[in-house]
Amino acid sequence: MSKMNELSQTVDELKTAANMLLSVANSLLDLFSGTGEVSNATIEPKKQPAVNKEKLTLEMVRAVLAEKSRNGYTDEIKALLEKHGASKLSEIDPKKYKKLLEEVKVLGNE
Repeated sequence: MSKMNELSQTVDELKTAANMLLSVANSLLDLFSGTGEVSNATIEPKKQPAVNKEKLTLEMVRAVLAEKSRNGYTDEIKALLEKHGASKLSEIDPKKYKKLLEEVKVLGNE
């Protein structure tokens, strides 16, 4: 992966994280202001990351898997790849990236 692709991916991830933090902050403000309601403004940023996930690339998925592998989940990642019928990430159908990432992200959160 080129350095520009990595930088672009990092910037996209930072934007997504910022939107999520803004959404949480707005929700907390609503809750503690006494209204107890979540405004439409806080719902919109939550929808935006879902759009980004639909356009997952091999590089984006590889970055997540590499991070989990560095955190000690290499064997679990290999098992998930095999579960999806592949011995390496490049053999995975791009349509399965979203499902694979959902399974990988829970590693360590159990």
